[in-house]
Amino acid sequence: MTHLFIYGPPGTGKSTVGKKIAHNLKLPFIDLDRVIETNAGMSIPQIMEQHGETTFRDMETAALKALTSNPSLSGRGESVIALGGGALLRDENRAFAEANGKVLLLVAELPTLLNRIQHEPGKRPLLAGDLKNKLTALLEKRKEHYASFPLQHHVDNKPAELNAHEAQIQLGRHHLSAMGEYDVIVGHASSVTNLQNPIIVTDENVAKYHLEKIQNLFNAKAVVVPAGEEHKNLETISFLWKSFLENGLDRKSTVIALGGGVIGDMTGFAASTYMRGIDWIAIPTTLLSMVDASLGGKTGFDLPEGKNLIGSFHPPKLVIADPSLLLTLTERELRSGMAEVVKHGIISSPDLFAMCQRDMGWVKANLEDVVKRAMAVKIQVIEEDPYEKGIRAKLNLGHTVGHAVELVSKFELRHGEAIAIGMAAEARYAARVGLASQSTVEAIESTLEALGLPIHIPAEMPREKLIHAMRVDKKKNAKSIRFALPVEIGKVELVNVDDLESVLDDGR
Repeated sequence: MTHLFIYGPPGTGKSTVGKKIAHNLKLPFIDLDRVIETNAGMSIPQIMEQHGETTFRDMETAALKALTSNPSLSGRGESVIALGGGALLRDENRAFAEANGKVLLLVAELPTLLNRIQHEPGKRPLLAGDLKNKLTALLEKRKEHYASFPLQHHVDNKPAELNAHEAQIQLGRHHLSAMGEYDVIVGHASSVTNLQNPIIVTDENVAKYHLEKIQNLFNAKAVVVPAGEEHKNLETISFLWKSFLENGLDRKSTVIALGGGVIGDMTGFAASTYMRGIDWIAIPTTLLSMVDASLGGKTGFDLPEGKNLIGSFHPPKLVIADPSLLLTLTERELRSGMAEVVKHGIISSPDLFAMCQRDMGWVKANLEDVVKRAMAVKIQVIEEDPYEKGIRAKLNLGHTVGHAVELVSKFELRHGEAIAIGMAAEARYAARVGLASQSTVEAIESTLEALGLPIHIPAEMPREKLIHAMRVDKKKNAKSIRFALPVEIGKVELVNVDDLESVLDDGR
């Protein structure tokens, strides 16, 4: 069982933020202090007064262990637990919490804490009397203890809803509900119980590195297909259908997609159509698929005329994004994945874009944080527009030109490399028509180049073929094609474009 523990000094809003996180994730919420009071039949100030702090801490330890071992807390055996400000001072409590989930420390400046606590007189016996001096001394005493928690979130000057959202990013936990109900978890892959006759779909490359581990986790059979976009076709889909049938999959079975975007798209589509739809789980193994392809429920395969022309919306029941699986990627694949991260930054997150402006050494050292923040951008967009009726089209930034470049290159260019070229081309076009400033274009181009990504359409690539490929793109609308064009970092605009040749003007 994986619980989410919300911890921090008095006044940081652990209960308030914890309740909102639990609501968002559709998990039970537990306030450990309230549990102790119920068990003891008296308030915490009364416990402290009558029995002392040591007895209270003993009660705290007993309540914590009882809660985290209770499988009936939710159907998933998980909960969000708000802890008292000193609950993890005992080494055994901390070890127990960290062994049973993730701990997020909420922190705030002293004025914020004082302002909140002064409205709760008598509730905090350790702070009775001179509140400012008592709280200052307590924070100093616990300074090293609080600083030792790796996951921390500052709550100052932000509403509870925003704090809960940002806390979920830190924790790597989301629950999507706009298109079916499913969880997104960032962290080490772990088994999911109650899967009936699970089967893993992966490709030859991924199988060499990760298949055995995932098979053992899920006790699952496996189907291995050839690697590469060129195999994302009906022939492979038919092979998957037959493999599902031969392995006895029925409507209660679960398919596990282990791989990049190609595997996720094909597996999801095969699952959506086999016996009119069965469940699937996504375990992405590339940066690109973690932050983009695994989210949103889009599935499909390619035709010779274009990418993803045949597909369906069929979201997975669970997405497990394990950053440790990225350690086997080649440098080129990792850089390719960063193109989608840059895209998410341009769409709605200047902070994420600023991360992308650092070098690849920093990115590699902070890969989990990059994954968490990039995934959060896409999750927010697809929850607002699950079926691409409006703002979700913003996620197509760079993809109209990029898909054409990828197709005409006969997939010699990686998807992310083609999307980088597409973003740069579309940014230059946006500047020419007065939507974006030249400084915005330069910021996009320099960031992509610093990450080792191309920004120009290969000179030898026939423009007429690119235009043809764009015209069969699924984003076309009559004679126009709807482009997502950058206006500034953090903002894009949807624009219908008739003159496709002008978009391909490389400015060289």
